[in-house]
Amino acid sequence: VQLQASGGGLVQPGGSVRLSCAASGLTYYNIGWFRQAPGKEREGIGCISSKDGYEDYAASVKGRFSITRDNAKKIVYLYMHSLSPEDTAVYYCAAQAVPEWWLECNRSNEHDWAYWGQGTLVTVSS
Repeated sequence: VQLQASGGGLVQPGGSVRLSCAASGLTYYNIGWFRQAPGKEREGIGCISSKDGYEDYAASVKGRFSITRDNAKKIVYLYMHSLSPEDTAVYYCAAQAVPEWWLECNRSNEHDWAYWGQGTLVTVSS
């Protein structure tokens, strides 16, 4: 199983960025996005289910961030809008293998996510 996150960089406050997570080695899987800001613990900010696109977001990003997935390409995207310096962090994608019929995801416990990408840094600064 491999996850490859990309798309980070320097973004101005109020700007937008799209992160990508390319997955391989899994057939049915949820994808979660996590971030770790300097001096803080890693937090789950959102996830999308393998089937039917169930999504869940942390309150800190709800309405600003969205997750979509292209199952044919096995890529999941994290769209981030209205960014502020508080969004500066290393962003990770993670995957959990699920049964074909699984319809939800849960981002609250990172230990439930077995596979992790390498992280990509997003810096929000003028």
